[in-house]
Amino acid sequence: MILDSIALSRQQVDGDTMIVNLGPSHPTTHGTLRIIMELSGETIVKSTPEMGYLHRGVEKLGESLSYQQFIPLTDRLNYCSSIMNNVGYTHAVEKLLGIEIPKRAQQIRVLMSELARLGDHIVCVGVNAVDIGAFTAFLYIWKQRETIYDLFEMATGQRLHTSFTRIGGLFRDVPEGFVPATERFLPECEAAIDELEKLLTHNPIWHDRTKGIGVISAEDAVNWGYTGPCLRAAGVPQDLRKAQPYLGYETYDFDIPVGTTGDVFDRYLVRVEEMRQSIRIIRQVLARLEPGPVNVDDPKITLPTKDKVYTRMESLIHHFKLIMHGMEMPVGEVYSATEAANGELGFYLVSDGGKNPYRIRVRPPCLPIFSSFHEQVKGFMIADAVAVLGAMNVIAGELDR
Repeated sequence: MILDSIALSRQQVDGDTMIVNLGPSHPTTHGTLRIIMELSGETIVKSTPEMGYLHRGVEKLGESLSYQQFIPLTDRLNYCSSIMNNVGYTHAVEKLLGIEIPKRAQQIRVLMSELARLGDHIVCVGVNAVDIGAFTAFLYIWKQRETIYDLFEMATGQRLHTSFTRIGGLFRDVPEGFVPATERFLPECEAAIDELEKLLTHNPIWHDRTKGIGVISAEDAVNWGYTGPCLRAAGVPQDLRKAQPYLGYETYDFDIPVGTTGDVFDRYLVRVEEMRQSIRIIRQVLARLEPGPVNVDDPKITLPTKDKVYTRMESLIHHFKLIMHGMEMPVGEVYSATEAANGELGFYLVSDGGKNPYRIRVRPPCLPIFSSFHEQVKGFMIADAVAVLGAMNVIAGELDR
């Protein structure tokens, strides 16, 4: 790595160590992360990540928005797999309301979530490879991520920030042609994953850059609050889709890949296998996708269709009440968690019965993982810190504090 690309902040008088900023302008921090490093030569003595560098006050903003209006803000938490944020948040509100969405809506949420997981892991593995220097691997797999975004655009009208779910169901059903397009995509994606593994999995240079780097024990990973692929790479087979099933995940047949050392290489292997397992789940969803409504049949939760609003007074009143006054929420609190691409994504909601949440607290997967960055890189080189950061897949929107 060229140190000239790191902004030099201060050099101590004795010259033994120096303090530099790794980011936000450094290419591998992608403009949204800041890490303050103390170096002895190129060896890292201390590394302090700045939590909340990308700060937008998303939780506080939620207190002034209705429960439905908060959905687009969840897109901005992990913008690489925004649909999973939509699913996690609306699932929490539905838990507070005590309602269950229709079967078809559950299946479509699972389908879209696993497509999002695929896309997120493609970004993580591909960009991690680029940051380390394996640019070709990125090119082999990136086309599949764009195809996933084409599918999102077909279903939701948006590629990145989808805002696809609604409390009680979905924005709309998937259009005609979506299922065949998804079926065509799956074998192409499997072939691209095979090519990726041919390039990296047995590549001695990739091994040198990733094996033994960022090693973490299962006990330390649990103590730091790791979840998701980083926890499973350390040898802990924890996945909320199995441990606390939701949306019918207990009815799908899939495996939980687990590593042994928790290093950068194991995190890569776990994510690659998770991509294959997501494809496996998607095929099962497509095989059982059944016709039916995609929203609960409750006018106090779901907006009536436009034809009813224009022709029926009762529907017009329900429409007005939902838009102007919001849903009638019970007083109480709830915590609900889903297995997002990087781990446990939890929403803690407090309701005082008003149309806006009294309090929203987000438990993002990236925050505890990034908190351990110093322990992961202490004693290693700057180039190793780049490999560790990419394998953590830190999404700065989730660090909003």
